[in-house]
Amino acid sequence: MVLESVKSGFLAQHINTIIKQTETGIITIEDNRIFCESLGAEKKLVICGAGHVSIPIIKIGLMADFSVSVIEDRYTFANHAVRAGAHQVICEPFEQGLKKIEGDKNTYFVIVTRGHRYDQICLEEIIKKEHAYVGMIGSKVRVKKVKDQLAEKGVNIKKLEKVHTPIGLNIRAETPAEIAIAIMAEIVQEKNQKKQSIGYSKELLKTITNDEEQIQKKVLATIISRKGSAPREVGTKMLIYPDGRTVESLGGGCAEADIKIRALSMLSSDKEKAELHQVDMTGWQAEEEGMVCGGIIEVFLESIGL
Repeated sequence: MVLESVKSGFLAQHINTIIKQTETGIITIEDNRIFCESLGAEKKLVICGAGHVSIPIIKIGLMADFSVSVIEDRYTFANHAVRAGAHQVICEPFEQGLKKIEGDKNTYFVIVTRGHRYDQICLEEIIKKEHAYVGMIGSKVRVKKVKDQLAEKGVNIKKLEKVHTPIGLNIRAETPAEIAIAIMAEIVQEKNQKKQSIGYSKELLKTITNDEEQIQKKVLATIISRKGSAPREVGTKMLIYPDGRTVESLGGGCAEADIKIRALSMLSSDKEKAELHQVDMTGWQAEEEGMVCGGIIEVFLESIGL
């Protein structure tokens, strides 16, 4: 989608080049810098099983801003998932429960059931669905048995080879919490291989589209470029209100404070509608403030609302 204020303007003239961009970042056309944003959809974490390993996976998934669904066929254990905060808990046999999950390129499946029979049921259903990741817990013997049985049933061997087993990064995890960390670390690693913008979070969308909020003037700040080890990625957004309130964050600290001051200055002026603001965290000012990021970010500030 390309938006521009002038019909058949510069962007429209170069539409074929622009729409080929698949990653978030700045491209240059005829000495003009253009910010292209590949918006990532909501990331969904689907956990099969609600045992002792699942609970910390749920909690870490929530902290990492995934929409978390859990399938568990035992009522007591399903209740544990509810108490852990999962957005959706399906208490049904795994095969039936998985039929309620569509799956797409932003869905991450984790199989942590209580036995290889249930692992096989889950994997057989999941492998049919579109997904970003499939991981299955279990010993080498257990995993091999599941894969061999599915291969005998005609399941595509190449698809089975892509299943992450052993699941999680090798951090010598032992406790349920450590295993959950290893699993979620691997999922985040997979997720971040594709350079997409976080886009508009649920909170941002809710605020921007709210009828009462739409009439209130505010500034939307978006990081459009980053050099060095700045704390947040390109595409990260934050709303700033005239009273100093903010929705979401650009990483906090002095850099965010500087952006906030500039945004408040824009809000106090009727003339400034948009501007590009640079924050340098490599100089002596950053050192005095104890900032160790050492990066430079460019932030596009645009006034929205009436």
